[in-house]
Amino acid sequence: MKTPQLPLDAPYSQTQRAWLNGFFAGLHTHLVQSAGSVNQTNARIINILYGSQTGSAESVANDAAAVAKTHGLKPVVKGMDEVEVSALATMDYLLVITSTYGEGEMPDNAQLLWDAISADTAPSLSNVKFSVLALGDTSYDLFCQAGIDWDNRLAELGATRLFDRVDCDTAFEEPADTWIKEVIPHMAEGAAGTVIVETAAPAAEKSQYNRKNPFPAKLQVNRLLTAPSSSKETRHYEISIAGSGLSYEAGDALCVVPTNCPQLVDDIIKALACNGDEEEPVNGELISLREALRTHFEIKLPSKELLEEIATRSGDQELNGLLTAGDKEKLSDYLWGRDILDLLLQFPACEFAAAEFIAFLKPLQHRAYSISSSGKLHPDTVHLTVASVRYDSHGRQHKGVCSTFLADLVNADTEVRSFFTPNKVFRVPDDNSLPMIMVGPGTGIAPFRAFLQERQFRKAAGKNWLFFGDRNAATDYIYREEIEAMQASGLLTRLDLAFSRDQDAKIYVQDRMLENGAELFAWLEQGGYFFVCGDAYRMAKDVDKALHEVIATHGKLSEQQAIDYVNQLKKDKRYVRDVY
Repeated sequence: MKTPQLPLDAPYSQTQRAWLNGFFAGLHTHLVQSAGSVNQTNARIINILYGSQTGSAESVANDAAAVAKTHGLKPVVKGMDEVEVSALATMDYLLVITSTYGEGEMPDNAQLLWDAISADTAPSLSNVKFSVLALGDTSYDLFCQAGIDWDNRLAELGATRLFDRVDCDTAFEEPADTWIKEVIPHMAEGAAGTVIVETAAPAAEKSQYNRKNPFPAKLQVNRLLTAPSSSKETRHYEISIAGSGLSYEAGDALCVVPTNCPQLVDDIIKALACNGDEEEPVNGELISLREALRTHFEIKLPSKELLEEIATRSGDQELNGLLTAGDKEKLSDYLWGRDILDLLLQFPACEFAAAEFIAFLKPLQHRAYSISSSGKLHPDTVHLTVASVRYDSHGRQHKGVCSTFLADLVNADTEVRSFFTPNKVFRVPDDNSLPMIMVGPGTGIAPFRAFLQERQFRKAAGKNWLFFGDRNAATDYIYREEIEAMQASGLLTRLDLAFSRDQDAKIYVQDRMLENGAELFAWLEQGGYFFVCGDAYRMAKDVDKALHEVIATHGKLSEQQAIDYVNQLKKDKRYVRDVY
């Protein structure tokens, strides 16, 4: 029985058509289910490939698959690291859902496939019909660049764009949902399949708590990890999820929805020459300007639109010159250490009415933190390891939005609105006998504390090797007692420390890797997993370079052979990163 569709000449807009077709498909599904299960063998296959760094694109891909089934389609969902470039040519219908990582880069799980499809040897895709959903963040210059690159390259190789690419900002759920509802009917058009009804056991019920409805957790522990004399302030938090029905795995992230610093809110209101009581419409309701700035909007980093408006109104030659020249590095240097309040104070002649000002602001976003506990060992609490961001610039103290929300504002009566983001790739190996190598300097140790707790809970026999470091051992050796206890018990097989400023020549984790390269390579040859967590822009790149060097040297491989070896580790999901 074919899924009912509106006639092509029906007098409805594209959005109305998508909604009505979805309604009819849902009704059809109900009728089919009432009549009994249907085993669909000739349904049209659509391939849904995702490139994901934190799990958002994967989640959208699964949502698209669920809708596809209601339209009589057979969706095949895969990460881009699970697909060879030659397979793309065999895909008649293709949805690509990808986030953008860093400054316009591909997510880790998409890089190998992207390299292959970018090559001159990439196959013709003339039989492929496709559409792309791009996830990104407009605070970055190369907004949604990974999705844009995929969209352009598929077309260059002869594929037919069945539905225009949609670019999503950080609040991606609504536009992604609209794209799914509009693109799936295009994929289903002309298909003769019936609705697929699963005969397997139903999936586990989704939690009621998510990004749209965060859980109001309570903070139980807030403990300083670094010494008072340290140049850093790193804290350990324990957040209760008891009674929520929520669970998590080692490797997942906890997303925290903060509120802005009250002092910063008051200072911005003063700079705007407002009193804070002005009522403004936000999300369909009138709220005070003070409440809007405290709970609804990003008030630290200026949006591009606000920056351009301040440049235009002020007529400042330096700022206008930087924006006109398009020199991203010089503009970044200019903005380093500056926030919205700095700009308002620097250009007091730029007067904004309350409603006008908030129109240039972006919605306040959650912050994601790698969880530093095992959900099996601590089912009722989530542990976080967070560096508080504080610095002086332009004559005033600046604070990180969420790190100091947790450190300064949260008390026993304050809700920590939060939800989990799964990271299904960044996981302790299923095989408890295999070795783990973990590189996590600074707060990058967080998930590896969780991994070691997980190994402890499982009574896993596999060897565990941790590379850790920071500036000074005396002040920055966080979790020292725990780490030394793990080492004494035999849970932590090897520990290599790199405290960069404890000697004249700076020593980093990648240096320790090179010093112990023979044994590191031996662990890899034994089936070991290699994990990295921490700074993406310097540490992770230096560690990657060191890994290639270790493999080339101790595997007696050429540079290309070492690259191939590392690429195979990535394909096998034995080289995985959680970097930011």
